[in-house]
Amino acid sequence: MGLSISAHTPSRDTGMLPLFESREIGKAFGTTGTAFVIREGLDASGINQLKKYSLDTSDAELQKTSDFERFGKGSYEDWYRSKERTLFALIEENTGTLAALAWFGPKPLGRKSMKHLSADERAEDERAMDSHNWHTIVYRSYPPFRGTGIMKDFVRFCMDTYLKRHPKAKLWAGIYGANPASIGLATGLGFAIRESFASDTEETIMVKE
Repeated sequence: MGLSISAHTPSRDTGMLPLFESREIGKAFGTTGTAFVIREGLDASGINQLKKYSLDTSDAELQKTSDFERFGKGSYEDWYRSKERTLFALIEENTGTLAALAWFGPKPLGRKSMKHLSADERAEDERAMDSHNWHTIVYRSYPPFRGTGIMKDFVRFCMDTYLKRHPKAKLWAGIYGANPASIGLATGLGFAIRESFASDTEETIMVKE
């Protein structure tokens, strides 16, 4: 089910939202009539849901990512403060259920995800490492919404919103594991494979053309 999205008239961009704050930036409706809101930032309820999802070791798709370490064992609060990420959430309006996330922020092209970095590498300041204005794009969907066709429209809306604020940013995605759905979504959003490593990490680097 695709999404029909209506954006709210944007207020003046004041940079990153304070921790635990979020603001509604749009509404979305699925083809089955499901209503969603699109919010920038996560409040306490959204953060708690994100942690629960990230700790779910039965979710094989999500466990291909670094979210278990990043948000499950780790602290969303520390990540948000240190990584300079702009995060968007798709939330089912009637239940407040977190359906999907997309986030963006400065990150050198090809830098590995958290679970694939050493302790010393994790301590490095990514923002000081990149002189070419590369920004990462990351997206997630969660059951029971995964596979329902909501992601392309949601992520495109978030990407367009972010690029309006950062018109000089060059976007790239790092996809780990055998994940044809994620690669297909990135392709549909205008990304192309720059490098693919058939190793234990099965890393695919894609850049926005």
